[in-house]
Amino acid sequence: MRLQFAKMTGAGNDFVLIDDRADRLTQIPRIARRLCDRRFGVGADGLLVIKRSRIADYRMLYYNADGTSGGMCGNGGRCIARYAILKRIAAARHTFEALRHVYRARARGRQITLHMKDATLDTLGCRLRLASGVLRYDRINTGAPHATIALPQTSAGTRLESVDMLTLGRRLRYHRAFSPEGTNVNLYEPAGRDTIRMRTYERGVEDETLACGTGSIASAISAALELHMNPPITVITQSRRRLRVNFRLDEGIATAVTLTGPAELVFEGTVHA
Repeated sequence: MRLQFAKMTGAGNDFVLIDDRADRLTQIPRIARRLCDRRFGVGADGLLVIKRSRIADYRMLYYNADGTSGGMCGNGGRCIARYAILKRIAAARHTFEALRHVYRARARGRQITLHMKDATLDTLGCRLRLASGVLRYDRINTGAPHATIALPQTSAGTRLESVDMLTLGRRLRYHRAFSPEGTNVNLYEPAGRDTIRMRTYERGVEDETLACGTGSIASAISAALELHMNPPITVITQSRRRLRVNFRLDEGIATAVTLTGPAELVFEGTVHA
């Protein structure tokens, strides 16, 4: 099958996007694995598919690079909204459906703001014993499960870049404490007033990504609780692009959650899949 696709990026989180409102696609998990492969495909962190919706302007399906369903993807949602606006599928302010929830999107140039679901603060101040010692983390669900770990500021400067994210991410992602579904893993450190730097290991990609929207939200909420930062909180991603997270904390739930940042169309093409 010949497929028309677009390559999108949201702060470095990259996606292959297919408009399938005509319902032509079959075996989407296989297509996701094929197209997201960085050596034999287009290359991406995940696959976005546009479908028709009866309750919104369109419906978004998201698959990880390994073909698994990835839950909600914040940067993917911003990218699909940007594409829908560019292709006049939807207006600058519109809604889309994902996982039986209706999201609101709005654009200001390349900056796309997404109104997210409420985030649940599942467990705060958890402790996990590893061979290297005891690790303290927060467990927050922002539409996808996340473990967030705050690194303290030191007089020697940043610790974030010195962490072996691949090893730590894999160890936690598959740890029995997060079974059976596993978790995404985020490290963050303060980088100024109400600003953090973060790195993310994403399940389904099984690697560190340059940005993560739902991970940025989880880390920003954790920073408000652990580091007493005030929203909106700026998140500097591994790509050095900035995302802005706003929310209100209310008895174990983060409400009025928004995610704002750049979303860009990189290129379009046709591929055999």
